[in-house]
This record gives sequence, structure tokens and C-alpha cells, in this order.
Amino acid sequence: MEPLGAAPGTSPTDELIGSLERPEQQADSRALVKLFSALSGQEAVLWSGRIVGFGLYHYHYESGRQGDAPPLGFSPRKGKFALYGLLVRPDADRLLESLGKHRRGVGCLYVNRLSDVDLEVLSELARLGYAHTMEHFHRP
Repeated sequence: MEPLGAAPGTSPTDELIGSLERPEQQADSRALVKLFSALSGQEAVLWSGRIVGFGLYHYHYESGRQGDAPPLGFSPRKGKFALYGLLVRPDADRLLESLGKHRRGVGCLYVNRLSDVDLEVLSELARLGYAHTMEHFHRP
């Protein structure tokens, strides 16, 4: 079944990537889809219209808040990418030292373009983060 609003042969993820203004950001987005799909074994799914996620887990905080989220993902934003799920392991800081140009947010990692970072280090952060989340959280 085709997602609503998608043209035949496209997906919401493809439409999001195709709507990006800069060709470099489109190419980086496609590279992230390929990388994160390979690492997670999951297909890209569009969450909230702007987050490309891979896989699914259920979180439940002590506060009572709970929900479902992708354990690995990214969001192409104006001039940068927000990468999700790469900082969940306690030892992520060790790898960040050799990643390259980046900025750390509360729950995500920001990079301007993939050429600014070491792709092997990025791959390792993504692989370890995904494995950690899938090991420590409930899968619906």
C-alpha cells in the first residue's frame, strides 16, 4: 500500500529529500538513508513530517511519559542535520573526539554536512547507539 500523498514509486522520505533546496543536502540525506538502513536492517520511515527514522522502540520514563520512537534517525534542517540515537551510549563521548566538525545537542548530534565528519566514526556511533537502544528498551 502506498502512503497517502505519495506519488507512485516514491515514498514520503523520497519526497522530503527531493524537497531540499541544496543538492549537497539531498545527496547527504540519501547517504544517511543508505548508511542507517544498512546498520539497522530497517527501512526509512518518515516521522512527524521531518524526521527520517529507522526501526521502532517503546520508551517509558519514571515520570509516566511514554511513547514510540525510532532508535536511529536524522532530520535535514536548514544548513545542518540533526542526527538521533548516536549519543545514547555512555561511551559516545570517546568517539565524538575523533568525529570531526559537529555540535552536540541535548539528545542529538548536529553536523552541517557529511564531508565535515569521519564517516567511519559516524557509522560506529550509529551502530553502537542503535544496538544499545534495541538492547535496553522495549520493542513494540
